[in-house]
Amino acid sequence: MPSLELIKPLPPMGPLEQVTESQLARYAELIYQRTGVRVSPQKRMLLSNRLRRRLRETGIKDFEGYYQHLRKLRPDDPEWDAFLQEITTHETYLFRDEAQWAWFSKSFLPQHAAEAAEVLGKRSLRIWSAACSTGDEPVTIACCVAASLPNLARWKVHVLGTDIGVTAIEQARSAVFGERAMRLVPEDYRVRFFQAVRPGLWQPRPLLTDMITYRRHNLMEPLRDPPFDLAMVKNVLIYFDGASKKTVMDNVRAAIRPGGLLVAGAAEGLGELVKDFTRIQPWLYRRPLR
Repeated sequence: MPSLELIKPLPPMGPLEQVTESQLARYAELIYQRTGVRVSPQKRMLLSNRLRRRLRETGIKDFEGYYQHLRKLRPDDPEWDAFLQEITTHETYLFRDEAQWAWFSKSFLPQHAAEAAEVLGKRSLRIWSAACSTGDEPVTIACCVAASLPNLARWKVHVLGTDIGVTAIEQARSAVFGERAMRLVPEDYRVRFFQAVRPGLWQPRPLLTDMITYRRHNLMEPLRDPPFDLAMVKNVLIYFDGASKKTVMDNVRAAIRPGGLLVAGAAEGLGELVKDFTRIQPWLYRRPLR
């Protein structure tokens, strides 16, 4: 889940310079109801700046009118999605959190391959990338799998990328990354697994994209899929309050197979939410077999 951080302030618009405190409270409650994310009173100016963009785009004259418009929309309405895109910032890139990817390539994949042969009895790998934004994490997963999983052609690999934003998912499906997003990709991976579509833009080859499926999903709702061997739920729970975190983690737990793994952000603060999991690293947990 992206953070609520200011990108670029817009010039004041007279009486529309800021939402009122009561308007902020109502917008915050609407966002919370739809996404589980809390917007603090300290975000008043930020929210005002972002809302002004939507007023310009929609032609709605004031914050109150836009609020009344939003509350009538379905969660999958394009304007609701545009609103979410305005109030959130997608700061992401491939191979973010390098230590975790080193573990994934050098420890998890070899161990899973051994277990698949001896215990699971089939060459299958299912990974969920939650709050995947524009697809950087799912593509990184596929990169590591292609480079590190032995006899890849004999495996059935499914990487599911989900995000609450329709626009983010559309961008993920387009699978085009600029140099900033590609800056940590090892050079040999760039050569083997990507192709330049034009100067400064790179597209993953079908070997990677064939592993990945994207779809919209709200973490506050259960994921209706067979369980996964590994779920990556990184840098998202910090934006939820206690009640929402519990709902999200109940849904995440149900999506991981017994004995499967959870990779979280180092600063998520899961604590009691995963007390039934075995903590392996500050960011790595194993679901119990029962």
